[in-house]
Amino acid sequence: MDHVPTRPLARLWAYARSHRRAVAVASSFSVLNKIFDLAPPILIGLAVDIVVQREDSFLARWVVDARDQLLLLAVLTFVIWVAESLFEYLWRVWWRNLAQTIEHELRIDAYTNVQDLDLRWFEDRATGDVMAALNDDVNQLERFLDHGANDILQVLTTVIGIGIMFFALAPEVAWMSFLPIPLIIWGSVKFQRLLEPRYTAVRDEAAMVNAVLANNLGGMATIKSFTAEPREVERVSEASDAYRQVNRGAIRLSSAFAPLIRIVILAGFTATLIYGGFLALDGTLAVGAYSVMVFLTQRLLWPLTRLGETFDLYQRAMASTKRVLDLLDTRPQIVSGPMAPDALVGDITFDAVSFAYDPESPVLDTLSLTIPAGSTTAIVGPTGSGKSTLVKLLLRFYEPTDGTITIDGHELAELDLSALRSQIGLVSQDVFLFHGTVRENIVYGRPGASQEEIEAAAAIAEAHDFITHDLPNGYDTIVGERGQKLSGGQRQRISIARAVLKDPPILVLDEATSSVDNETEAAIQRSLDRLIIDRTTLVIAHRLSTIRYADAIHVLADGRLVESGTHEELVERDALYNALWKVQTGEAHHLA
Repeated sequence: MDHVPTRPLARLWAYARSHRRAVAVASSFSVLNKIFDLAPPILIGLAVDIVVQREDSFLARWVVDARDQLLLLAVLTFVIWVAESLFEYLWRVWWRNLAQTIEHELRIDAYTNVQDLDLRWFEDRATGDVMAALNDDVNQLERFLDHGANDILQVLTTVIGIGIMFFALAPEVAWMSFLPIPLIIWGSVKFQRLLEPRYTAVRDEAAMVNAVLANNLGGMATIKSFTAEPREVERVSEASDAYRQVNRGAIRLSSAFAPLIRIVILAGFTATLIYGGFLALDGTLAVGAYSVMVFLTQRLLWPLTRLGETFDLYQRAMASTKRVLDLLDTRPQIVSGPMAPDALVGDITFDAVSFAYDPESPVLDTLSLTIPAGSTTAIVGPTGSGKSTLVKLLLRFYEPTDGTITIDGHELAELDLSALRSQIGLVSQDVFLFHGTVRENIVYGRPGASQEEIEAAAAIAEAHDFITHDLPNGYDTIVGERGQKLSGGQRQRISIARAVLKDPPILVLDEATSSVDNETEAAIQRSLDRLIIDRTTLVIAHRLSTIRYADAIHVLADGRLVESGTHEELVERDALYNALWKVQTGEAHHLA
């Protein structure tokens, strides 16, 4: 078995393996930029050396005249500054493009994986929490890759490069300059470990804020209708304040790093300044070399004060990376089968099917029924009897606890999920329209449909007239988020047009007319009567008048099948269907 890394950085490195060459190139530009950035103090030391030593200077071995040495130094300065600017441009371009690419791929991969997860997974999580991982957390990683990775590389380059020069120039002084570094590194690691759990908590609270905001924005009509605005402001305020408080703890700790490190750095700089100066005064250390060491000591130690900011950015990024990669590593419990039939006839059988969302509360209990191909079969029963659960099981949103469901003799678990769902059309009570045009929503199941096919489907759904006459831009009218610019009946008819255009062999109508007025219901019912021709249709109904002409009606109660028959047969019996019918026709006020 392959070793699976557990640390966020190791997991990210494993995920980004295809970009390792780009990482290497970007890193080389960061290193080269820092190498040339360290050259100006050396140039200053050479200039001092030329002025003091003249013909005995370091450059005199190549150019004797002091004036010519200064001209050579000017050329070197120009070349070094151009090189530094070039490599700064290159590292910025490469790191930023790399950050954008990894951000894009990670977001798409995580979203693709989320789409494949089971419906149960979504029902157990707040939308805002998932949004925080797909958006805020991915952006946090991008911010680190934009600058943080370069900062770490350049600090390492500074320590190594200046170390080599120091020990070459004056090893007796060099050790003083480097004395604080082990303490700085130890402090950095210590701070990193202390910050890690704090920033994990910060990301969790940020996700909670997102969850509350997403939930409230989706329920704005309910908030307004109950005049609950002050309560919801308070709820958002509490979530935001919790985020602020947990962030404060992380900020207090991360802010303490730089001042503490600065004191340690001051000791190393002062020691180099004094002891190196004594050596220069005694003539055992060249003035130019002393100048270089003073400048480079500052270059060596001062950037280390920024390690606190870099580690702060790093810990935020790693906390976010862990959340995104955890999401990416989540696997669906329902696995697609190997069979992908071109077309299903639609002979459906539920054989002793039991199911429970919660083991303590079974929803279906050894339910058996058959839906013949090409027939219209209705499922009715009181609220909570398990009607809509049958639809979720048929679409394999959930797996039965016991028993089997077959289509054309094939168990659902044997069928490819995409092949199965592509041949089932669902018209639900809870219509979901995407933000976009009417046309885009109708062609959702068949993106390549022609305008003639779209209009024909809309005509069958009795939607064409209101689309062309009542909507300002016809089929190009924007429907708004979840179709909020349309009435409930208009949304329902567009969803029926969508199902007509998909033309599936199996059609599922889940309370398709329960939330519209009588006139709209009549129009929708006419559409459905045309839609069910020559296809297997499963109708989940609350209004019994809509399923009077079904080939078979099955009545559920408490997850069990209690009676079956045609409308006429069931009305004649003194049982549950008869009682439901009397309540709906006004002959009785409630179930006995």
